Amino acid sequence: MSELEILYEDNHIIAVNKRSGDIVQADVTGDSPLSEMVKEYIKQQYNKPGEVFLGVVHRIDRPVSGIVLFARTSKALTRLNELFKTKAITKTYWAVVKNKPNLTEATLVHYHIKDEKSRKAKLFSKEIHGSKKAQLHYRLIESSSHYHLLEVQLETGRFHQIRAQLSKSGFPIKGDIKYGFDRPNSNTRSIHLHARKIEFIHPIRNEKIEITAPVPEDIIWKFFEERMTM
Repeated sequence: MSELEILYEDNHIIAVNKRSGDIVQADVTGDSPLSEMVKEYIKQQYNKPGEVFLGVVHRIDRPVSGIVLFARTSKALTRLNELFKTKAITKTYWAVVKNKPNLTEATLVHYHIKDEKSRKAKLFSKEIHGSKKAQLHYRLIESSSHYHLLEVQLETGRFHQIRAQLSKSGFPIKGDIKYGFDRPNSNTRSIHLHARKIEFIHPIRNEKIEITAPVPEDIIWKFFEERMTM
């Protein structure tokens, strides 16, 4: 299972750096999901007979890279689900955009509806029937001559939320033609949105866990990662 990049692992949880284009759980495409790859890794790594338990705690979109957390025990799954439900887990994303925001830091608030037919998020400035509040905070943390790196923290968890809200605000994510960027990336399975960091209290050991995911092997991502670690 050399294609898996394990970021953290113990008896109760495992975190993987998802590649752009991978799906977290099985869907109608029939493509092999990340969850099954992780199960196979555990089975081989620990020589486990029979079916391997693995709980899917959360998901990130197919073209997005970065941290995906799984539960290895039912107790961890129950407690992690509660942490996500109560927003006791902090998730930080990096997004590369072409248009520089007018404000270096801001909270974006929209009202969100998932359009099942188009598989897109529709956003409104005021609450309408059937909509749910979508809120995130962004901060401009670095710029190159052509692109800008935003650090994003979700305050709600809606379908395609970061992609839709940044686009609605005038700075769509690089490569995300679904939400208004003018052209796809050379790797058409990817957009420049990366689940960079996750912080939470371990569901069993009651200690703080902080996991950071290296960015994909991409010249723009690497430029920003190096600038941020200088």
